Amino acid sequence: MKKIRITVLRKVCHRDLMEKYENPVENACCMEEGQVFIANGWQRPEGLCESAWETMSPFVMGLAHGAENFYDGWMKNPKSAMVSCNDGFRPVSFFIETLEEEV
Repeated sequence: MKKIRITVLRKVCHRDLMEKYENPVENACCMEEGQVFIANGWQRPEGLCESAWETMSPFVMGLAHGAENFYDGWMKNPKSAMVSCNDGFRPVSFFIETLEEEV
């Protein structure tokens, strides 16, 4: 099984939607652009948002076990994926890629 690198690439904030629909939330997201996490298969890396992990874990597990070329050529690097967390107000985009290092 391969290790997987997870990089926080972009954090977006839809303030208009937050003002219209969301109750005030303190510290809703602690992810920072440029943060890097290493996943050892099924185990969520320490410090990675639990909700984001729920969204990305199927891709991480697939890549860790040799899957590639999701959605028939979606990514330039077939051993990678780009996913976002499920927060519609402040989505965070994560780049997930297979490392050659074994767990």
